[in-house]
Amino acid sequence: QGEKHLSLEVGDTVHIQEAYEMPCSLLIFSTNIHLQGVFPASFVHLKEVIIEKRDNEEVVISAEMPLVKEVTTTLREWGSIWKQLFVVNRLMWELMEWRSQLLSGTLPSDEFKELKQKVTSKIDYGNKILELDQVVRDEDGNILDPEKASVISLFRAHEEATTKINERIKEEQSNIQTDHCGISARIQSSPTHSLYVFVRNFVCRIGEDSELFMSLYDPIKQTIISENYLVRWGSKGFPKEIDMLNNLKVVFTDLGNKDLSREKIYLICQIVRVGRMDLKESNKKCTQNLRRPFGVAVMDISDIIKGKIECDEEKQFFIPFFPYVILSFLLFAENDFLHTLLNKVTALRGDSGGQGLWVTMKALVGDIVQIRKEYPHLVDRSTVVARKLGFPEIIMPGDVRNDIYLTLQGGDFDKYNKTTQKNVEVIMWVCDEEGKNSICLGAGDKGVSEYRSVIYYQVKQPRWMETFKVAVPLEEMHRIHLRFMFRHRSSLESKDKGEKNFAMAFVRLMKEDGTVLQDGLHDLVVFKGDSKRMEDVSSYLSLPSTRHHHGDPHKGATLSRSSSSVSGSGGGLSVSSRDSFTISTLVCSTKLTQNVGLLGLLKWRTRPELLKENLEKLKIIDGEEVVKVSVYEIKCLCVICAECYESSYSVSILSIYIIGLIADRKFQHFNTVLEAYIKQHFSATLAYKKLMSVLKRYLDVSSRGEQCEPILRTLKALEYIFKFIVRSRMLYSQNLSAYHCFSPFLSVSAFFDLVLCVCGGTFQHIQDIVVSLLSIINRTVITMGREHTLISRVVACMTAILSQMDDCHYSTYIETFTGTTDLDFLMESFLLFKDLIGKHVYPSDWMAMIMVQNRVFLRAINTYADTMNQKFLNNDDFEVQLWNNYFHLAVAFITQESLQLQHFSPTKRNKILANRVKIALDMTLNVYCLSGSHKICFIPGMVGPILEMTLIPEEELRRATIPIFFDMVTCEHSHSGNFHKFENEIILKLDHEVEGGGGDERYMQLLETILLDCAAENPTLRPQVQHFVSLVKGLLIRLLDYRTVMSDDSRNNRMSCTVNLLNFYKDINREGMYIRYLYKLRDLHLEGENYTEAAYTLLLHSRLLKWSDEMCSPQFEFHGSQTQRQLKETLYDTIIDYFDKGKMWEEAITLCKELAEQYENEIFDYELLSKRLEKQAKFYENIMKILRPKPDYFAVGFYGQGYPPFLRNKVFIHRGKEYERREDFQTQLMSQFPSSVRLNTTTMPGDDIRNSPLQYIQCFTVQPVLEIPPRLKNKPVPDQIINFYKSNYVQRFHYSRPVRKGPVDPNNEFASMWIERTTFTTVYKLPGILRWVYCLTWVFTLTYWLHCYILPINPLSMLLNGIVDPAVMGGFAKYEKAFFTDEYTQQHPEDRDKLLRLKDLIAWQIPLLGGGISLHGKRVTDDLRPFHERMEECFKQLRKKVEKEYGVRELPDLDERKSTRPRSMLRMCFSLTTADAMHISMHCQEPDLLEKSQLHYESMPNNIMLSRYNQIWAGYDTDSSVLLLWLLN
Repeated sequence: QGEKHLSLEVGDTVHIQEAYEMPCSLLIFSTNIHLQGVFPASFVHLKEVIIEKRDNEEVVISAEMPLVKEVTTTLREWGSIWKQLFVVNRLMWELMEWRSQLLSGTLPSDEFKELKQKVTSKIDYGNKILELDQVVRDEDGNILDPEKASVISLFRAHEEATTKINERIKEEQSNIQTDHCGISARIQSSPTHSLYVFVRNFVCRIGEDSELFMSLYDPIKQTIISENYLVRWGSKGFPKEIDMLNNLKVVFTDLGNKDLSREKIYLICQIVRVGRMDLKESNKKCTQNLRRPFGVAVMDISDIIKGKIECDEEKQFFIPFFPYVILSFLLFAENDFLHTLLNKVTALRGDSGGQGLWVTMKALVGDIVQIRKEYPHLVDRSTVVARKLGFPEIIMPGDVRNDIYLTLQGGDFDKYNKTTQKNVEVIMWVCDEEGKNSICLGAGDKGVSEYRSVIYYQVKQPRWMETFKVAVPLEEMHRIHLRFMFRHRSSLESKDKGEKNFAMAFVRLMKEDGTVLQDGLHDLVVFKGDSKRMEDVSSYLSLPSTRHHHGDPHKGATLSRSSSSVSGSGGGLSVSSRDSFTISTLVCSTKLTQNVGLLGLLKWRTRPELLKENLEKLKIIDGEEVVKVSVYEIKCLCVICAECYESSYSVSILSIYIIGLIADRKFQHFNTVLEAYIKQHFSATLAYKKLMSVLKRYLDVSSRGEQCEPILRTLKALEYIFKFIVRSRMLYSQNLSAYHCFSPFLSVSAFFDLVLCVCGGTFQHIQDIVVSLLSIINRTVITMGREHTLISRVVACMTAILSQMDDCHYSTYIETFTGTTDLDFLMESFLLFKDLIGKHVYPSDWMAMIMVQNRVFLRAINTYADTMNQKFLNNDDFEVQLWNNYFHLAVAFITQESLQLQHFSPTKRNKILANRVKIALDMTLNVYCLSGSHKICFIPGMVGPILEMTLIPEEELRRATIPIFFDMVTCEHSHSGNFHKFENEIILKLDHEVEGGGGDERYMQLLETILLDCAAENPTLRPQVQHFVSLVKGLLIRLLDYRTVMSDDSRNNRMSCTVNLLNFYKDINREGMYIRYLYKLRDLHLEGENYTEAAYTLLLHSRLLKWSDEMCSPQFEFHGSQTQRQLKETLYDTIIDYFDKGKMWEEAITLCKELAEQYENEIFDYELLSKRLEKQAKFYENIMKILRPKPDYFAVGFYGQGYPPFLRNKVFIHRGKEYERREDFQTQLMSQFPSSVRLNTTTMPGDDIRNSPLQYIQCFTVQPVLEIPPRLKNKPVPDQIINFYKSNYVQRFHYSRPVRKGPVDPNNEFASMWIERTTFTTVYKLPGILRWVYCLTWVFTLTYWLHCYILPINPLSMLLNGIVDPAVMGGFAKYEKAFFTDEYTQQHPEDRDKLLRLKDLIAWQIPLLGGGISLHGKRVTDDLRPFHERMEECFKQLRKKVEKEYGVRELPDLDERKSTRPRSMLRMCFSLTTADAMHISMHCQEPDLLEKSQLHYESMPNNIMLSRYNQIWAGYDTDSSVLLLWLLN
C-alpha cells in the first residue's frame, strides 16, 4: 500500500497500529524514532507494558522487573561501544547470562539477592570504565529516582556509589596483576574481615576417637589469633555426630586490617586422640579417654586471607597431616613447644602418606551480620562462628561480649618419690563459693563442666599451650574463680584408679576493686595437701593465688617464688616450692574493664560521691581503652546528664571529648559505631541542650581570641556532635521548630553539615533557614576554592535549600533586602550560578546530581530574572553589569557540557531541550525588551556567548536565537552607521567555536536563510547584510573543511586547509587571524621536518612588518611590547635557521644581506654585523662544498567526488624529499587515502572517473624546467650554483610519454612512434609555503619520435659496449632505416632540416665515444682487458662507417684547459641538455623508463654542444667515469 519500510534495531520499542496478513508484516509506530511504516511481524516480540502519563505525555514502560530492564538498557548502551575494550565484551556476556537467570524466575531469595548485587556491581563497574553516567541506588540496589529523592539523599548516594565503584576498580586491577602484589582493594577498604572454612574430609589412620582443633596462627609472633574450632572425629572415619557430615563449616571472624597486615598467617589443626596412653598397647585393661597429642596439619593461608588469591567456593585445598610418630622419628618433636613444632612441620618436605584435611576456603568482607546477609548460600545460622582472641578493631553497638580466654602455658613438676617423671594432667573447673562450674572448649562444641588437658608422657616441664574460653554470666563474675587440679595418669587402668590429685592452683577472675583479671601471664601458686581438702573452696579461697612478679599490678595476696608457707588460715594446704604452673588470660568484655577509672564511671550509681573524680580520671585514660567501651560510656554519660543536673555541664564536656576521640583519624573505623548508635540506640531527649551549651561556650571563648584547648578536637568531631544534637532534638519533639534550636550557631560555617541533616519542614522553618543561611552559604561557596574537600557538600547544601523554596519563599526573601542589597544579591547569585554551571563541583559522571542542580538553578534563574525585569529595566534603574551577568549566565546554562544531547535518550533529550529552548526564548525576549541605548552596551561583548549558543546542534534552539544577530546588526548600524564591531567579533569568535567543534552545514544554511529573511524587510541594510552573509558563509565553508581534516592522519590535508584559511583572512584583511594560521602552518611543517616550507611561511609574517621603531601589537607567539624592527629581526633569525636546516642557503644569504644593511647603515651595530657576515660566509662555503641532493617532483591527481572540495578533480605538483623515490612517495600517499584506487595510467581520466563517487589517485614523476636567473646568463658559473636552480624556483614541469600514430612497422617500431609532452604550470614557484602546489594549466604537445629512451645509470663499460656493439636494439641503424630513406623524404619534405640535424649529431657521437673508450682503457682491470679490446675493435668499425657516411668531427684537446676551478660557458638560456642530444643517436634498452626522459626539437649549434661538453668534462676531471656516464645519458 505504499507504506514506508522501517529500519529498526534489536531492542527498539514499537507500537502496533494495524496488522496485515498478506506478507506477514505489521504497520507499526516506533516510539523511539517517531516514524510510521511497515516491518515484518516475525521479528516483533510482544511484551506486556505499563502506560504512565507524565506531563500530558504517555510513557510506555515494560512490565519486566526493574533489574531486568536495567540490564537490557545497559546492554544496548554498551553495544555501540563494546569494541573499544575487550573487558566490556566479557562483561556483556556475563550480564546476558545473569539476565537469563533473572528472567527464569527460579532463583531462591538468597541467590536472587546475591545475583542482584553482582549484576548492579558489574553494571556500575562497566559504566565507570566506559566513562558513562554513574547510577545511584538505594540500600536494596534499586535505582534512585532523582525526581523523588531529596537533594541530600541523592548526594550521599552518589558519594557511597563512587566509593564502592572505586573499591571495585582497585580490586579488579589488583586481580589482573600477575604478581598479585598487595592486598585486595575491596578487602583493604573494609575494617572487618572473615575467613570461611568448610571441612570436606579428614583422612587419618588413628583407630581411636580424636579432636580436631582448628585456629589461625601467627608464626612470626608465635601466637594463636582466633578461637579454636573443635571437630570431634570418630574412630570409624566420620564425625561423631553424623548430622555434621558435610556440614562442618566455620567462619573465623572479627579480623581487622592489622591482622591482614601480618607477614604470615597459618591455618593450623592440632589433632588430639582420645584413648590409651600408647597406641601400641593392646591390653584391654589400659586406661581409656586419655587426651594425647597425635599430630598437626599446617597451611600458609596469607595470600588467601589477604585476597591475593581468589578462591572459588568449590575449590578444595589439601592440608597434609603429620602424626607425632613421624615427627618424633624425623624431628624428635613430641615434646616440642607448639610454635617450634609448627615451624618444623612447614619446613618438612616429607610425604604425609595421603593423610590430611580437605577444606574449602574463601576470604569474606565484613562482620558476621554482614556476611550472613551477603553470603547466605555460604554462611547460615548453622555455621559455626569462631571469634578473634581479643576485640575486633570496631566494636559495634549491641555486640555484647563477656569472654575470658585462658591458655595453659606450662608447668614444672617434680617426680618426688617416683622413679620416672609424671604424666601430668591438668583438670580445670570454673567455680563459685558453692562449687558451680561451666567451661567451653572451642567454637562449635557444647559447654563442659571440666577441662582436661593433653597428657605428655613422662615430661618434667610440659608446655601445653592449650587455649579455651570461660563463659561466665556478668552478674556472677565477682564470685567466680578458676581451680586447677594436677594428677598423674597411669597407662594401666588398675594403677590409674589409685591415683589422686597431687596438687592444685586457683585464680580469681575479679579483684577486690571490681576490675577484671589483668591480661597476660600469671604464675600461680601450686598447693599440696589432701585431695579432698583441695576440692574444698573454703580451704584455699583466702590464700594468695599468684606468685610475685615484677610489674604485676595485682594488689591481692601474693607469694615470692621461694616461699613455702602461707599466711592466714591454710586449711591444711601447703605451698609446693618445687612445682610451678603458669597460665595466661585475655579478657574480651564490653562491660568489664581492667581500669579503675572506667569502672567507676560505668558503675557510678554505687559510689555517686566519686562521680566528679571519676569523670576527671577518664580524660587521662588511654584512648584505645576508652574507645572499646565508648558506646556504654556515652550511654552512661547521657543518664548522668539527665539525672544529675549539677554535673551535667562536666558530663557534656566529657561527652564531647569522647565523641571527638572516636572521630579522630586514629579511630576512624569506630565512626560506624557512632553512626549505628545514633540511629538505633541513642535515646537521650535532652542531651542537645547541654551539648549546644558547651559548643556555644567553646565558640564564644575562641571568638574572643582566648585560648580554648578543646576547640580543635571539638571542630574535628563537629559532624557527629551535630548528629547527636539533631537526633536528640528530633526525639524530643518532631513538631517543634528546628530553627529556634539552632539559632545560636547561624554564624558558624560548620552549620552546613547540620543542614545536610535537616530534611524539609514547614513553610516558616524553610523561610527562617533561607533568610539566615542562604546569603552566608552563597558567599562561602564563592570564597571556597574548587579544590576544597567540602565544596561539594556546601553546594549540595545550597541546592537543598533552594529546592525547598517555592515562589512565596523567593518573593519574601527578596523583600527582606534594603537599599542596594538586592542588586548585590542578584549580581552575586548570577556569578555564583555561572561559575558552578561552567565548572561543576561534582565529578562529570554524577549526571543525576548535576541535572537536579540544573533544575533547581533554572527555577532560581527564572525567578531572579522576573525580579530583575521589575526593578532594573527602566532607564533610571538600568544596571548594565547585572544584565550582562544574566546574559552570560543564560548562555552558560544552555551551552554547559552536561546538557549536550547527542548521547541522550529521546525522552531525556526532549526534557532538556524544552528547558534550554525556554531559557533561550526568555533571554531573547529580555533582549528585545531592552532599548537601543541599552542594547549597544552588549556589543561586541555578548556576540561570542550568543554565537556559542546558536551553534548548539538543535534546530529549534537555533531558530530562537539566530534572530538576535540581526537585532545586534540593526542596533549597531543605527548607532554607528555600520556594524563593523559585530562583524569583526563574529568572524573572530566563529573561528574559535567552529574549530572547537561547533557548527555544521545546516547551521550555515539556517544562518543565511534567517538573516536574509530578516534583511528583506529593511532595504537600507539588505546589501550590507548580504555581503556579511556571503563573507560568513565563505569562512564557514573553509572552517568546516579545516575542522574535518584536523583529526585526519593526513598532514598534507591539514596544511591545505590551513593555507585556504590564511589566504581567506588575508583577502578580507584580518591580519591577526592571518598570522594565527601562519603559525599553525609553521607548526605542521616543523612536525614533518619541512624546514624550507616553515621558513617561507614565517617569511610571510615578516613581510607585514617594517624596518621601523613603531610599536606593534603582540602577535602570535611574540608577547610583550616590541618594535616592528625587533620583531622582524627576531623572525629573520628564526627564518635563517630554518633555511639553514633546509639547505636553502641562497635564501638565507638574501636575508643576511638585508640584516647586514640594517646593522651597517641604520642602527650601526658592527658587532652584530660581523657575526651576521660570518654566518653569511659560512653559507657561501656550504653552497660550494656540501652536496645537496636534488628532490624529485611528482604530479598527483585526485579524481572522483569522494574527495573534499579542495582536492576534488585537481592536479598538484609535489616536491619530494631528499632521496625519496616515487614508489615510496606513492605508498605514503595511498596510506593517507586508504579507500582510494590507484590509476596505473598517466593519461588524464575521463568524466566517468571524475564524476564517480569513489576516490582515485594518479601519481607520476615530472621533470622541472630550469629557469636560470638573468644575473647568471652568459657567465662562467660553477655547477654547484647552477644545480640549485635546476630543482628550485621552478614553476613549469614536463612529462613525456610515447604514443603511436599510423600503421605499425613490425620490423621497425620507431617508424610510427610519437611523443606526447605535457607541460604543467603551477600557481607559484616551488619551494614555497607548501611542498605541493596546484597546477593552474597543463598543455599537451605531440611530436615525432626521433630518439630512444634513456639508458639506466650503469657502469661505464656496459654503457660504452651497448653503443659500439648494439646487439639488442640495433643502434642508430634503426633510425637510418626509418628516416634516411627516399620514401620518407618524399612523404615528409618538411622534416629535411631535422634529418640533417640528426645526421650531424650521429657524426658528433664518434669523438665522444672515442674519449670514453680512451678513458675506459686507462681504468680497466686485467680481467676485463679482453672485453675492452673487443670494444675497441667494434668502435673502429663504427667510426669508419660513420665518418664515411656523415663526415669527421673533432673535439678540443682537454689538456689545453688549465682552469683553477670548474666553470660553465652558458652562452644562452636553453632547455636542451646534452643528454637530449645524445638520445637522438643512442639505441634504447629499457623503454619502461619513459617518464625520465624529455624530447626537445630546437636546433642546437655545435659550439653550444662543445661548451656543454667542456663544462662537464672540466667539472669532473677527478672522476672521468662519472662524467661520461652522465654525458652519454
